Amino acid sequence: MTDEMISFGAKLAQNAAQKGDQPAVSCDAETLTYGQLHRLSNRVARGLAARGVKAGDLVTLGLQNSVGFVVAAHAIWKLGATPQPISFRLPKAELQAIVELANSPLVIATFDHQIDRPVVTVEELAALSDDDSDLPDAIPPISKAPTSGGSTGRPKLILAGQPGVTPRETPEVGGFRIRPIDTLLIPAPLYHNAPFGMMMSATALGCHVVLTPRFDPEQTLAEIQARKATWVYLVPTMMNRIWHLPGEVKNRYDLSTVETLWHMAAPCPDWLKEAFIHWIAPGEVMELYAGTEAQAVTIITGSEWLTHRGSVGQVSIGEMKVFGEDGRELPPGEVGEIYMRRAPGMAETYRYVGATPKTLPGGWESLGDMGRFDAEGYLYLADRRTDMILVGGSNVYPAEIEAALQEHPAVESCAVIGLPDDDLGSRIHAIVNAKGQVSADDLKAHVKDRLVTYKQPRSYEFVDEPVRDDAGKVRRTALRDARIAAMKQPA
Repeated sequence: MTDEMISFGAKLAQNAAQKGDQPAVSCDAETLTYGQLHRLSNRVARGLAARGVKAGDLVTLGLQNSVGFVVAAHAIWKLGATPQPISFRLPKAELQAIVELANSPLVIATFDHQIDRPVVTVEELAALSDDDSDLPDAIPPISKAPTSGGSTGRPKLILAGQPGVTPRETPEVGGFRIRPIDTLLIPAPLYHNAPFGMMMSATALGCHVVLTPRFDPEQTLAEIQARKATWVYLVPTMMNRIWHLPGEVKNRYDLSTVETLWHMAAPCPDWLKEAFIHWIAPGEVMELYAGTEAQAVTIITGSEWLTHRGSVGQVSIGEMKVFGEDGRELPPGEVGEIYMRRAPGMAETYRYVGATPKTLPGGWESLGDMGRFDAEGYLYLADRRTDMILVGGSNVYPAEIEAALQEHPAVESCAVIGLPDDDLGSRIHAIVNAKGQVSADDLKAHVKDRLVTYKQPRSYEFVDEPVRDDAGKVRRTALRDARIAAMKQPA
């Protein structure tokens, strides 16, 4: 390790010394300064050590967004261990499977689940030590280890290829256009990779990170105004719910402090993207496309997007190409499977536990996404290969239909799947979480002028719970399997 890089723990100590009274993290009414975050994470780290955590361990972290989540992550890093974040809503069986994959010595959470590892809270760990002095410096060999269920629901760990280090000298601008002077608002759950990575970068830079324990569209606008947030992270589901607030509600809040708004994690409908670009101006709406694996990345600014409508940008890190089913590289304009690889000389960016990558010769790896490049090298996503629906011989991508449905003001969230059909092979079925009174006939009329006939849903199902989680993720395979199983049940 070069002299220019130091551990996350050493960087937090540096920030505590230089800006100890400045806010580090806030959630609801609770705020910790950099001095308080440093001292409390020292205590929690000693509590973890007392419970057997050691350097090199993966420590499962299953908390809702909170100040305690950030404390726990830094405590883990200070021992030279790796945070392994998971959803605080995980069912027992999935939790147990992940803990076994990670071989975690314990789980930091408030679960009621009885599993074969200790489950402890941040408060319980802090109570094990009153010593908040600095610990011996330790560098985690792996900075983070998020999980992914993918479309199959089978969990895997994605171990970051980078150790837990950061520049000793704080740059004026870090990754994701984050500056040390920024106040960041992150309403997305930290157990997902992008929000977690942004929190990790922001605390190293010495920013003020503002979290919300759960997403609420109006409260998000209220937080931007109250905190004078300069940097915001959202996912398209959140953007959709914010945009469908009544106009008088949206106009109630001052968003003029926002200089950068990032969105990623799921496809963003074109109409919604354009609405936010014009609304947030003169701030910049940024989009990034990559996997947690981070072999390659595309980025596009809102200004670029207006001249390349629908694109997720040009490749800025690594390499991407589109290949056909025969393994042949496809020319611009043709939709195929997107493959990625690291740039020559670039270090490994990840390692799977519990899965193997899908590869082609030459080091190319696929995450299962479909798309096309244009002649200028801008990438346009179609959908995941496993989610594509074959209707009467035509390829139909659910994201396009979902984008059309989400334009309806009553649609909170939705997912489109293909169900077996004797005539067409598959029929398009829409699962909709709506507010107010809306019927299948209303939605049929809504999409009639937006989608060609064969892309219009043949059936609609209304549900009371959100179809997507707070990070905009949806498991279409699980939704499809459950409905096919129900169709096979005797009447």
